[in-house]
Amino acid sequence: MKRLNPWIAALAWAAALCLPAAGHTQSRPETAAEFPSRPLRWIVPFPPGGPTDSFSRPAAQKLSEILKQPVIVENVPGAGASIGMEKIARATPDGYTIGLATTGTHSINPHLYGARLPHDTSKDFTPLTLAVRYVNVLLISPKLGINSVKELIDYAKANPGKVTFGSAGNGSSNHLSGETLKLVSGAPMQHIPYRGSAPALADVIAGNITFMFDIPITAMPSVQSGRVKALAITSEKRSPYVPGVPTMAEAGFKGFSDAGSDLWFGIVAPAGVPKPIAAKLNESLITALRSPDMRQRISAAGFELWTSTQDEFAQVVRVDRDKWGKIVRASGAKVD
Repeated sequence: MKRLNPWIAALAWAAALCLPAAGHTQSRPETAAEFPSRPLRWIVPFPPGGPTDSFSRPAAQKLSEILKQPVIVENVPGAGASIGMEKIARATPDGYTIGLATTGTHSINPHLYGARLPHDTSKDFTPLTLAVRYVNVLLISPKLGINSVKELIDYAKANPGKVTFGSAGNGSSNHLSGETLKLVSGAPMQHIPYRGSAPALADVIAGNITFMFDIPITAMPSVQSGRVKALAITSEKRSPYVPGVPTMAEAGFKGFSDAGSDLWFGIVAPAGVPKPIAAKLNESLITALRSPDMRQRISAAGFELWTSTQDEFAQVVRVDRDKWGKIVRASGAKVD
């Protein structure tokens, strides 16, 4: 049998090593120009029907029109939104999974859950853009005859143990707005957690609890009907969605906005999304959110449009984590 020339054999062996293994093909990363080539997934870490869902669905539809690919909304509620956020964090970082983040998911939950939170909100996500900001409104039953925040605080100090405030549950933003008021005023107040804002508001109307904080879209119908009275809002500046209602600073409590005021929604992806694709998502999302029909929807919901660069969004998360951490620690709020 004729032997193969050693040099030819060596070259054949080297060439064989360079060939891909059988059944495997080498794929190159998708470029920003090619992205997206298939449908995207938009995770909402809350149940269907609430404000986060009502915002996400038209925003996802508008993004779909811009990217020319379906954007499928998936609700993944549970554990204070941490289950849905974990699903985003552990998704493949290719730009095809994005989702809604809030003040609660990124600035409050790290302090509320501590080491039990399975992701790090400062490291495990790619911030894409802020979307909207909103305020909480201090609501009280007119049956009490209290007409200002000062009168409420004076009443609480004069009647220890009598003033209660409701919320959507421990660690919710309206719970921590109440804790902020308690902290900056020094007034004795007892928190009563509910399973959602609606039953808490019903008990404010009935006079079973003293007050609560709630967002404008759910608060204003009761204010306009006279079933509750709006005493102040949590933001630094007055809101066009709650006309005639003073800020906490105007009501005499200037430290409130320093402790925690603006609440927000933003859009995130898993950490590690290639920068060109993240930049394309940022640009496309901002275009979607600034479109005339989305502006109208955002305004009708009592939200203010608030888009940003990726770095600006990351900075807001860092600052808000520090602010809300102080409130959580002062309140002793935790999730069992």
